[in-house]
Amino acid sequence: MTAPQANTLSERFEDALVYATQQHAGQTVKTTGAPYILHPMQVAGIALEYGADEEQAIAALLHDVLEDTTTTYEEIEARFGERVAVIVRDCSDTEDHQEKGPWQERKEAYLERLAKKDADTALVSCADKLHNSRRIVADLRACEDDAAKTAFWNHFRGKCDGSLWYYRALLQTLGGLGVPAGLLGELAHAVEQMEALA
Repeated sequence: MTAPQANTLSERFEDALVYATQQHAGQTVKTTGAPYILHPMQVAGIALEYGADEEQAIAALLHDVLEDTTTTYEEIEARFGERVAVIVRDCSDTEDHQEKGPWQERKEAYLERLAKKDADTALVSCADKLHNSRRIVADLRACEDDAAKTAFWNHFRGKCDGSLWYYRALLQTLGGLGVPAGLLGELAHAVEQMEALA
């Protein structure tokens, strides 16, 4: 039996990594202070581990630029193509540096939209949520007491209860979108850990 052929990454992926790094320049992870680009890099890595092709991996690198930078959909489409731009848009709560609305409404609207998307978007979205949930679990483990946990959850607009609701709802929604079983299982495990530690 021959081994599965590995996806190869071209200069387009390198260009996307440089571009994402430039767009997120100066941004940091809110709970750790680490350079923000580490998050999209790790999301792309997870997506590639679970079979993403190059365009999905590029979308993973860029998945937060519409929400968190001045990058526009048109810029992504012109530079990386329509498929990448659509996945990035589908993974975004807001775009074109719009004012973010109320958290609960935004998340409910995202879940509604996500439920209608295809496996292209679902793979990248699930990789994103897995990395986020792993980070939350690691941060909760580092909390020494309930006061530290409360301070940690205060970094999130949904606080503890809203965040747990959102990850449960994401897990349910993504379960119907053709996400690889192993990836979905990892997300389920991370959400269970999050709930146990919360």
